[in-house]
Amino acid sequence: MMTMDIREAYRRALHHFGGYVHRVGAGEWRLPTACGDWDVRTLVEHLVGESLCAPELLSGRSAAEVQDLLEGDLLGDDPVKAFDVAAAAAVRATEPADVLTRTVRLSFGDVPGEEYITELFADTLIHTWDLATAIDAGDRLDPELVEVCAAWFAGAEDAYRQAGVIGDRPPLPEDADAQTRLLAAWGRGARPPEAP
Repeated sequence: MMTMDIREAYRRALHHFGGYVHRVGAGEWRLPTACGDWDVRTLVEHLVGESLCAPELLSGRSAAEVQDLLEGDLLGDDPVKAFDVAAAAAVRATEPADVLTRTVRLSFGDVPGEEYITELFADTLIHTWDLATAIDAGDRLDPELVEVCAAWFAGAEDAYRQAGVIGDRPPLPEDADAQTRLLAAWGRGARPPEAP
């Protein structure tokens, strides 16, 4: 059972991710991340794209109808500002009282607003670790958010893996902590590779 309103969890995850966005140095945007061939800029652009789509999807538009929001360079000359503006709009979109029961029309089918926001939260949380480790800014996530994510992902992991959106689980020591276990479930077991 989740012990936190998922909208609050999502807000906190975006806030933490944004804190690391603000710490990205001028020469760090092309550093590799744990996300396959994504560098830091691509990773931040991914979160900006999700944040731009969230208000539209939560207002009833379908995934097909918002594809145009993802075209072109979403970060421009000021990636930090682009993230801040998009994240603030995404958070505002989750505030209405009925948002959790709305129908969100995603590419693979319709889901309740609560499920969609949960997926956004989980993606943001895991990518926070990706970004933090890529810029060597630490690797510890908020323990409360880890707990919320782990509780939900226990029932979603198989579907994510079958869909090919996460890697295989790396081996874990028996005494692995909650964060290490969660990251392993998402296919992450080590810091990202060194830049060439």
